[in-house]
Amino acid sequence: MPDKKIKTLLVDDEPLALRGLELRLKEFDDIEIIGTCANGREAIKKIRAERPALVFLDIQMPGFDGFAVVKALAREEMPLIIFATAFDQYAIKAFETHALDYLLKPIEEDRLFEAITKVRESIQERITIEQNARLINLIRSLDNPPTFELSEIISAQELPLENNFETHLNIKDRGQITRVDVSTIEWIDAAGDYMCLHVGDKTHILRETMKNMEKRLNPELFQRVHRSTIINMSKVAELQPTSGGKYQITLESGAELQVSRNYRKVLARFL
Repeated sequence: MPDKKIKTLLVDDEPLALRGLELRLKEFDDIEIIGTCANGREAIKKIRAERPALVFLDIQMPGFDGFAVVKALAREEMPLIIFATAFDQYAIKAFETHALDYLLKPIEEDRLFEAITKVRESIQERITIEQNARLINLIRSLDNPPTFELSEIISAQELPLENNFETHLNIKDRGQITRVDVSTIEWIDAAGDYMCLHVGDKTHILRETMKNMEKRLNPELFQRVHRSTIINMSKVAELQPTSGGKYQITLESGAELQVSRNYRKVLARFL
C-alpha cells in the first residue's frame, strides 16, 4: 500500500453519482476520500478548509457550476481537478481551466484508471520539482558553491538537436489537416492527452501528451509555466508578481496566464 494517501474530494449534485464514484475509488489504495459536496459553494468552502490534493468535479450543478468553482479558486493553490460530467460539449472549456482530465459519465473503468495514473504522475512530478528546488537552494547557500548551474544537471534530459524541433504542427479535424506555424502559437493548454493551441483568435485541438509536446518544441522559444501550460516566451508582454510567490504573465494578445511557483525559474530571463 502506498505510504501517502491522496486526499480527494467528490463534488456532484446527484447523490447516486457521488455514491457510485466513491465506491469505485475505494479500489485505489492511495485515494483517501475526505468528503463529498452537493454544490459549488459547498465545494469552495471545503477545498479551502481541507486542502485536498484532488477534486472530482461535476460541471452542471445549480448555482455555482464546476467552472465557477475553478474560477473562484483561480488565484489560490489549486488542487488537481478532474471534471466528471454526462455532457461532452464542455471539453474545450475544461481544457482551458487547466483540468488534469475530463471524464464522461458513466465513467468507464479503464478511463478512471488512466485518470488516477495521471494524478499519481502529476503529484510525483510536483514533489520532484520541489525536492530539486530545495536541493538547488541548499547548494547555493554553501560558503563555496560550485560554479556549475545545478538546476541544469538535475533537469538534464536528452533533447533532440535544434534542427529537429517542429516548425509546423499538423492539426487533423474532421478529415481536414491544418498546418500551424509553431512561431505563431501564443500558448498551449493541456488536459489529459489533448493540447489546446492558441493562435490569435483560434484554438486548435491536438491529441498529444504534455511530455511529448515539450520534446517537439524548441525550449529556447517555448517554456512550461504550469503543469498544464506552455507559453511562447517571445509573446510575453508583461510580468507581474501575485500572492503566494506566483506570477501572472500577460501575452501580447492580452491573454493572462498564471505561473505556478514550481516553474518560476523559467522567468529568470525577464527578471
